[in-house]
Amino acid sequence: MFETLDDRFAKCRGDRRPERLFDGCRWAEGPVYFPAHRSLVWSDIPNDRMLRWDEETGTVAPFRRPAGYTNGNTLDGQGRLVTCEHGGRRVTRTEHDGSITVIADRHQGRRLNSPNDVVVRSDGSIWFTDPSYGIDSDYEGHRAESEIGGCHVYRVDPVSGRVDLVAGDFEQPNGLAFSLDERFIYIADSERGHIRRFRVGDDGTLSAGDVFARCTKGVFDGIRLDAEGRVWAAAEDGVHCHDPDGTLIGKILFPETVSNLVFGGPKRNRLFVTATTSVYSVLLTVNGAPPHFDRGFAHGLDRSLDRGQGPTTT
Repeated sequence: MFETLDDRFAKCRGDRRPERLFDGCRWAEGPVYFPAHRSLVWSDIPNDRMLRWDEETGTVAPFRRPAGYTNGNTLDGQGRLVTCEHGGRRVTRTEHDGSITVIADRHQGRRLNSPNDVVVRSDGSIWFTDPSYGIDSDYEGHRAESEIGGCHVYRVDPVSGRVDLVAGDFEQPNGLAFSLDERFIYIADSERGHIRRFRVGDDGTLSAGDVFARCTKGVFDGIRLDAEGRVWAAAEDGVHCHDPDGTLIGKILFPETVSNLVFGGPKRNRLFVTATTSVYSVLLTVNGAPPHFDRGFAHGLDRSLDRGQGPTTT
């Protein structure tokens, strides 16, 4: 299961085989872990639903359906769920009372394509990718023509709510994640099969954008960092682990194509992986990167998950 390609991967060990938590999705995506409730929520895009796994009981139950053909998910600094919706072609936030707030659905008056993955920076800004997968067919959304005419990366200003285009030279932007110090952002381009690393300016603008890593099997999808700055990326044969210098040092192999991943568990050393029809977990000897924002939010503020019942759409 663990494939070591460089000695630096030797300390990145864990379970001998992945634990399958659920099987029965059409295309599982967007895992997000809620620490206060010890649960994992993820998207099953073609089935237009979100599911929730309870860590204490091991049970899986519907979280939201219909779900707007949701894809990527994350938490903001107040523990609220931030979601990319292919169906509504928008980024939304689930408030603590379960209501839905639209964060972004247009840029310069034109509808977005199909927001894919999202991350929140410590200043409260929301960054998301907008490829065309959700409008290419009716499988993951609703077939439509692009109003924007391209697939870009956007930043939502935390004060004004303005949606700014920050990177416009992608084919199909996908997963994204900030470095530990937030001076850089890593963004996958699935069409080109690589991850690029951009320098983040004080004003939120991006520069450089050099290729950080090229995928050796299939294409890259979701991205996460661990506490030592290693980059973990979803790929066709599993999860690829890259040293901060870009070297591919090892892989965790899975029997299905991996779409996304997130570190969770009480110590952030349990890697949750969405892979085609299934959701897996692997307990590791490394820990995921802590949230960039208030370190205390994870223990008590994610009230948006009311145990036993997911939020309802509006």
